[in-house]
Amino acid sequence: MTQPNVSRRVVSVRSGTGIRVFSLACGLLVSVAMDATSQEFHVDRDAENSVRFISQAPVEEVVGHTDRIDGYVLLNGERLEEGSPTEGTQLYLEVDLASLDTGLGLRNRHMRNNYLEVEEFPYATFDATIQGVEVATAGVFGVTARGLLSIHGVEHQRDVLCDVSARQDGYRARCTFTVLLSDFDIEIPKLMFLKLAEEIRLELDFAVRPAPDR
Repeated sequence: MTQPNVSRRVVSVRSGTGIRVFSLACGLLVSVAMDATSQEFHVDRDAENSVRFISQAPVEEVVGHTDRIDGYVLLNGERLEEGSPTEGTQLYLEVDLASLDTGLGLRNRHMRNNYLEVEEFPYATFDATIQGVEVATAGVFGVTARGLLSIHGVEHQRDVLCDVSARQDGYRARCTFTVLLSDFDIEIPKLMFLKLAEEIRLELDFAVRPAPDR
């Protein structure tokens, strides 16, 4: 699928959980306008969640991992099903980049400080709306989300396809897509070109559960 060619440079204004509180507040304002059957879900941080990046370069494969993912879904409807109404359905995710671990301390420091610059840009975020829901396999829905992917202070509009399945309390989503480091102004020293690929594969696996009653 051809990705919309929209990008912009943004300045990080996050401090602590400020961006999370602000985003949730905006989402809750939208939820007031949605009908009574709408559902709000939060990332279940007690569940087994995983965010991985995979770099397959000529010399070696580098895999980074974190379980520090947060966010919410505002679902327009009682449940997720094929043909679910998508107007007004929102998705917001954020990943704590400072917690990424590649298994080597020195490589972690280079990645966090020199490439991702996590002190200035601590989170990667995806702020999107759901465009469509269709049955992929038995019990699994193919969900297409379109929105702004922000990494290293640069935003690109992206379509992301996720496989979503129901669980006892909410849903589990598995999303896979690729990004180019150069698209997000991430510069890799020439000496590292054989060890770190320009194209990075991202894999997200996370659970959401109904938001607690207020």
